[in-house]
Amino acid sequence: MSEQKFDHEKMHVYQESLRFVAWVSVLLEAVPKSLAVYNQMDRASTSIPLNIAEGTAKFTAADKNRFYDVARGSAVECAACLDVLVVKQIVKQEDVFEGKNGLLKIVAMLVRLIRSSDTSRFREDAEFYCGTEDEQ
Repeated sequence: MSEQKFDHEKMHVYQESLRFVAWVSVLLEAVPKSLAVYNQMDRASTSIPLNIAEGTAKFTAADKNRFYDVARGSAVECAACLDVLVVKQIVKQEDVFEGKNGLLKIVAMLVRLIRSSDTSRFREDAEFYCGTEDEQ
């Protein structure tokens, strides 16, 4: 008998977001809980997988994308929190490298998810603005 999973558990972006939550939990052990960035990072990192899961449970592309977009925003917020920790000299730049790379992957996957299912957003080909190689 195979293990049943929720749809969001099957998603690579969800699994990557859980890896980030685990990674940042270890990093936060070195951060004083009294700093605002501690709570901000904890909430924003938790928001990523929660919004991915909730978005996956929605039926329409617009509803899904709203939650995926919130998850994307939370991932970018986490990247800024890591920058703040470096600037405040709580952690070193090299200490956040792995987390930032994970966040870049998460953001890229979420952007692809949003773009692949959102037919309401207007997109034009780059050729319209740049022309073809023959025209340049």
